[in-house]
Amino acid sequence: MQVTGKAVLLTGGSAGIGREIARQLKARGADVILTGRDPARLAAMEAEGFEVIAADLSNAAGVDALVAVLGERPVDILINNAGQLVDHDFRNGVPDPQAADNCVYANLSAAIRLITALVPRLRARPEAAIVNVTSGLAIAPAARQPVYCATKAGLRFYTLALREQLKGTGIRVIEALPPVVDTQMNDGNPMKKMSPEACARQIIAAIERGRDEANIGMTRLLRMVESIAPSLARRLTLRF
Repeated sequence: MQVTGKAVLLTGGSAGIGREIARQLKARGADVILTGRDPARLAAMEAEGFEVIAADLSNAAGVDALVAVLGERPVDILINNAGQLVDHDFRNGVPDPQAADNCVYANLSAAIRLITALVPRLRARPEAAIVNVTSGLAIAPAARQPVYCATKAGLRFYTLALREQLKGTGIRVIEALPPVVDTQMNDGNPMKKMSPEACARQIIAAIERGRDEANIGMTRLLRMVESIAPSLARRLTLRF
């Protein structure tokens, strides 16, 4: 798919991987609308020439408000990138159930609700794409982040089923599986981190090359290990 001239709705586009996706798409001539929650970050992206929409996607009302602001505008590419990371570790005490609920909605339910709202207009475009950003942890989980891992695994399987449903419609359904990336979400994580710029480049390359799945950075190795020895892949990630 040629991204030049395409109308893109990108959630979680004011920081981290999303910010770099927005910048690189704009440099290729795409028309990017991005969402975020932080007013200062949104203002900074607006100053760079992006159209921004403030949106809290941790609940249904926030998703519906985003769709209302979007109105009837055409969308060629929907990128579900927004997400939250929540530590849910009983070894450190009783986790916050509300934080878990917010994480589940932001990472999984919001993407499903937004896709449901936008598929009719995506069908109307000559060519279109849905990009769901999951994680290498959708393949094998980390012990201290079971809620995050569950949401990403859920979105992975939703993506696989959605791709089959939309086969032949002109809507390509793409899953991007980043490794640990050097973003605010991963501050304090001692693992080797990929740069957001490099991660964004590979996600955009998957869109342009018409790939169904982008295993990014170290996720490629994890996928290889998982295909040969799933229990070994789980042992490797469960340590974290």
